[in-house]
Amino acid sequence: MEVDRADGRTANQRRPVVCTRGVLHRAHGSASWAQGETKVIAAVYGPKAGTKKNENPEKACIEVIWKPKTGQSGKQEREYEMVLKKTLQSICLLNVHPNTTTSIVIQVVNDDGALLPCAINAACSALVDAGIPLKHLAVAICCSVAESGHIVLDPSKLEEQNMKAFIYLVFPNSIVSVLPDGSKRPGGEAMEHGIVTSLTHGVMAVDEYFSCVKLGRAAAAELSDFVRNSLKLKAGNDPSKAG
Repeated sequence: MEVDRADGRTANQRRPVVCTRGVLHRAHGSASWAQGETKVIAAVYGPKAGTKKNENPEKACIEVIWKPKTGQSGKQEREYEMVLKKTLQSICLLNVHPNTTTSIVIQVVNDDGALLPCAINAACSALVDAGIPLKHLAVAICCSVAESGHIVLDPSKLEEQNMKAFIYLVFPNSIVSVLPDGSKRPGGEAMEHGIVTSLTHGVMAVDEYFSCVKLGRAAAAELSDFVRNSLKLKAGNDPSKAG
């Protein structure tokens, strides 16, 4: 049984993506990420001397500031900041610039679903634009579970609201470019099979979770190629596009 989607996409089809770097001139690095009608701009400032309170001065500190499209930040924005901070900390080389703080400001331009994955993708592109040293890049995607049990990739805002559950997944990108072939985690698992971040909303069965991971990983592999190609472009060039 096929899933009927308002925009005509198939269940495993994501929306078109546009990524542009260097969109803000006063930031040390910046990038915009548009996925369908969802658009986010990320700006990077730093690294600046000194760390925040309760942070380890022997490592670099990552600060995330989330700015909604309208109104004041609330509980959900605080959660987004926390998830983004933990995700970015896991991919940044924090020992390179100890006792410094790098601030990442996320500005929501429009939210039509999969907002946090778009923000993560924009932040990663902005970090590269700013020249922040990274272990590797990361790509984020959203999968959702319909009441019928069907798995739907990259849901719109309306689809998210009508699904029984959805999950934000972040996968490592470009692992083979920073590690020798065949490199594995301590447990023997290939690095490209890892998950950087997994955040679920709603209730889903274990098999539904793994179905989401499988579909998300396939979509992330395609996004990884797009990200690598887009980052080759210099700031100011025509924006990269992926259908």
